[in-house]
Amino acid sequence: MSKSNYERMIQLAEDTFAVKNDPEQLDVNEEVIEHLQKIHQATVSEYDDGNGPAAWIIMIPTTQELMSQFLLKNISEKELVERTPLHHTYEAVYLCSAMVLEEYRRKGIAKKLSMNALEKILKEHPIKSLFVWAFTKEGDLGSEALAKAVSLPLYKRQE
Repeated sequence: MSKSNYERMIQLAEDTFAVKNDPEQLDVNEEVIEHLQKIHQATVSEYDDGNGPAAWIIMIPTTQELMSQFLLKNISEKELVERTPLHHTYEAVYLCSAMVLEEYRRKGIAKKLSMNALEKILKEHPIKSLFVWAFTKEGDLGSEALAKAVSLPLYKRQE
C-alpha cells in the first residue's frame, strides 16, 4: 500500500530538516501550528489537490530585533518563534520552510502559496525585510525569487 500525501510530506520534512536531531530547529506539530496562527493566520499554508497536502509553506512575521538575533545565531529557530510577541507590529518575515512533493515541483505551487501568504502579511504589517536559513539549493533560490518578486531585501543565516 502506498503512503498518503500527508505521510509523504512528514517524511519529506524529516529527510530535509532532520529536526529530531537538531534542537535549534522548530519541530512543527499541531501545538506549534496553533501558536504560529496566533502570530498571523497566514503563517501556515498548504496546497491540497484532494489527495491530502502536496505542499506546505511556513513563513513567520517577527520583529527586526529577533531577526538580527537569529541571523547572528544568538537565538535558535525555536526561540525565534517562542519570543515573537503576539498582537505586535512586525517588520520582518522569516521564510521558515517550503516543502513540495516531488511530482508537484516546478509548477509554481510554492511560489504561489508564498506570494499569497506574504501579501496577507504585508496588508497588516510594515515588512522591511525577509530572512531565511536555507537547507537546500532550491530553498535558497526560492527565497531569492520571492524577495525579488516583492522588492524586499533578503538576509541569510549561514550554517
